[in-house]
Amino acid sequence: MKDFFGAHHGLDERSMESLVGALERENLPGFDYLEFKQSLERLQALDIEEEVAFKSAFATASTMGLTKEKLLKTAAHYKNVLDKEKVSFDAALKKQIKAKIDGKRKEVEILRKRLTEYEAKIQELQKLKAAAEKTISEADATIESAQDSINDVHQRFEATLKALHNQIDQDVTDIDRFL
Repeated sequence: MKDFFGAHHGLDERSMESLVGALERENLPGFDYLEFKQSLERLQALDIEEEVAFKSAFATASTMGLTKEKLLKTAAHYKNVLDKEKVSFDAALKKQIKAKIDGKRKEVEILRKRLTEYEAKIQELQKLKAAAEKTISEADATIESAQDSINDVHQRFEATLKALHNQIDQDVTDIDRFL
């Protein structure tokens, strides 16, 4: 059937098949616009002048009860069939846009928000890290200073203890020697 609508180059094959399929499903019984169009295309394929082809196709069709009024009425019917297909196509297209584009856009928007939140968290963590590093550095300095102070106190204590021990030992030696 798609052949008798003319060989229009550049038309989408899939769309053509879908639309022609709808016309075939909704084909009215008897001789009407579609059969007239088919007869017309066959005559035009024989290189018959367009006006002669129209009149010849109609003359043949009129013997089967086709009138100009019925021809126009059935042509309008098939245009309505095509228009219904457009409505269905538009609804399917809208659904595809919603599913494949709008959904992805929302997903991207959510991810962009999350990235912003992640960046803020990263900055906050970097601040906390810097504060912890500063505290560690200060604590290390405090620990080192405290360790030095404790070591100094320990050394002085040991030296004092040793001096006192030596003094007592000297006194004991002197007591034994002099007394």
